[in-house]
Amino acid sequence: MNEKALKTLEYDKVLQLLAQGTASDMGRDAALRLKPAQNLPAAIALMERTDEAYSYYRRNGKTPIMAFPDIRETLKKSKAAYALSPGDLLRIALCLKASRTAREEIEGEENAPQLTLLANRLSAHRSIEEEINRCILSEEEINDNASPELARIRRQMRITNERVREKLNGMIKSPTIQRYLQDPIITMRNGRFALPVKAEYRAQVGGLVHDQSGSGATLFVEPAAVVELGNEFRRLEAEEKKEIDRILAGLTALAAPYADELAGSLELLALLDLTFAKAILAREQRGQRPELTDNGFVMIKQGRHPLLDPDKVVPIDVWLGEDWQTLIVTGPNTGGKTVTLKTVGLFTLMAMSGMFVPAELGTSLSVFTEVFADIGDEQSIEQSLSTFSSHMKNLVDILNRADESSLVLLDELGAGTDPVEGAALAQAILERLLERGATTLATTHYSEIKAFAMTRTGMQNASMEFDVDRLCPTYRLLVGIPGKSNAFEIAKRLGLDDAMILRAGDFLQKSDVAFEDVLSSADRARREAEQEKDAAREARYEAERIRGELAQQKKKLEEEKAKIREKAREDARRTVLETRAEMEQLIKDLRSIPNMDPKTLERTIQQARDAARKSEERLAQRLTLSTTDSSKPPEHVQPGQRVKILSLDQEGNVLKKENDRGEVAVQVGVIKMMAHIGDLRILDAPKQQQKTGSRVVLSAPREGSRTELDLRGKMVDEAVMEIDRFIDESSILGISEFAVIHGKGTGALRTGVQNFLKHHSRVKAYRMGAYGEGDAGVTVVTLK
Repeated sequence: MNEKALKTLEYDKVLQLLAQGTASDMGRDAALRLKPAQNLPAAIALMERTDEAYSYYRRNGKTPIMAFPDIRETLKKSKAAYALSPGDLLRIALCLKASRTAREEIEGEENAPQLTLLANRLSAHRSIEEEINRCILSEEEINDNASPELARIRRQMRITNERVREKLNGMIKSPTIQRYLQDPIITMRNGRFALPVKAEYRAQVGGLVHDQSGSGATLFVEPAAVVELGNEFRRLEAEEKKEIDRILAGLTALAAPYADELAGSLELLALLDLTFAKAILAREQRGQRPELTDNGFVMIKQGRHPLLDPDKVVPIDVWLGEDWQTLIVTGPNTGGKTVTLKTVGLFTLMAMSGMFVPAELGTSLSVFTEVFADIGDEQSIEQSLSTFSSHMKNLVDILNRADESSLVLLDELGAGTDPVEGAALAQAILERLLERGATTLATTHYSEIKAFAMTRTGMQNASMEFDVDRLCPTYRLLVGIPGKSNAFEIAKRLGLDDAMILRAGDFLQKSDVAFEDVLSSADRARREAEQEKDAAREARYEAERIRGELAQQKKKLEEEKAKIREKAREDARRTVLETRAEMEQLIKDLRSIPNMDPKTLERTIQQARDAARKSEERLAQRLTLSTTDSSKPPEHVQPGQRVKILSLDQEGNVLKKENDRGEVAVQVGVIKMMAHIGDLRILDAPKQQQKTGSRVVLSAPREGSRTELDLRGKMVDEAVMEIDRFIDESSILGISEFAVIHGKGTGALRTGVQNFLKHHSRVKAYRMGAYGEGDAGVTVVTLK
């Protein structure tokens, strides 16, 4: 890739923005060294990888890459050194953790084949990582438990240290010794414990002198009583150092065989770090993934220069390479022509490097083998070249190298010399580039070039809009419209008198005046069309606003209706529960009355429960019909029809036609039940039932539907009440069979349950659970 073009287009500044999103020094270096891909497959692969990283980052709010140091030199040293330092080993452990973490995070990602492929090649030696972290606490501290021998040595050192301090503290507290000391403290000198003794009392305190104060008035003496203990402490220190060296050597030997593997993982981590930095930059710039081709076609929608303030930059639309290969942009100085050139160039380089671009969806960019740019003041003092000469030197090089796979960006083509000759040269250069098949974007001031582009197939004009009323550019690019000279209008608004402006017009050639008049008419028609377009857009926005408000009102009404329905259900549910509780209390009171005939009592209770159940059924039916479904129930049903049971919100199959009471036998999943025909809605036409010897299992019942009653751990009296309530609820819901879980245990609860079921008026039959149903720990109940 042309390095001069990369520098001219400020590609290095984009890389600096990219580097800010990296987590490591290696990732930052990779970002700053990034070069555009030279072919379409490579560019697409980079873009796919960025897209996967962008999806991960948008979903998780973070990247899987943690900060890790560059330890490539340390890894080389590990293969030659006897023992690495604690700091080096900790950095190896940190890199192992970064590699393992990235691998674990990315491996679980779906729809990320490229990232997963890279992650699978990362090292994951958790045992080495954990062993290093277990043994080393910091760069200056080894864990006591790094080895049993080190623990023993340090325990002995602590004991020896305490014995020395005890003796010295005893001497400090001694009235005899105190008067010989400068201060009653214990100090360390040359690794030995010492007391600060006044110089004149040296003879009274026996021991070794290890140091003295600057004035010589204080001697630091290790008393004879602790010299032997001090020697023991120094010996233990030597043993400690030897054991630490052995531990570090062992850890080094543990990591060294994987040095090359870890070095490769670091390169992969840097690549992943760079990829996720692209995702971060895309999120910050509100970038979009562009479509990539190699046909020279460029389509930028609402593109924003990536180095300008996103809150101030004016988006532009640019397209070339399909209907025309050459686009000539005209407009005033500081009108945004150069920014347009650099935007197209930078977008192309970013896309070829696998980066999203700050534009809108629908942006399409081409991969070029070369990008050429001649932009800005190219005056060269070293080579004694003028601006024009330097531009021509660049243009000669571009003309010699440009072909159909090149993008050429030329700023102020033909400037810096005689206008007539400069315009002629510019036309010849543009014609040669068109013949070569290069995709070309050029800016100019010359009217001759505007006219030239209008008469050549493969060329098109564009202009940077200028607001004459405010005397300032709008920075909008208008493709298909050549720029109009605004010199006379600007001069008039700045105060130049009309006579001079008229006289200046006399010096213009008639052809120039006619051309400018054509441009004025085109510009006026464009403005009128834009005003009509804006009015239509405003009308559309107003219609969409009204539509949105209506949709919100409809949603609000639906929510209010849902709340009313839910409140009705809740009120009904509460009424049922309260009534049932009152009835159970009355039953309890009745059973407490002495000398009452048991059969009469149970018959009365059962009649009350039957009446309550029917009332609950009628209430549930009315509630379902009034709040859940507004469609009409069927008048008749046929066996095999698929129906929806509104009160259960479940689907099932009709087993039998409705009876005289309007009840229909329905199978929901494995449960057969009775449902009122008013609670049903037909889903499809009757299906011919096939008689087969196999059992057809339909859709499972809704999660949370009660087909089991767990009584384990309850007393018989409490269990009987639970069964009674459960039978009532099952009858209301139309459940004809359920299981009672009582466990095996001593069998007392099972016996009590079955005795109760034997005499219950709504129980048709019961049996022990079969194999797979719970055996003797379960009783299966069938209701009438």
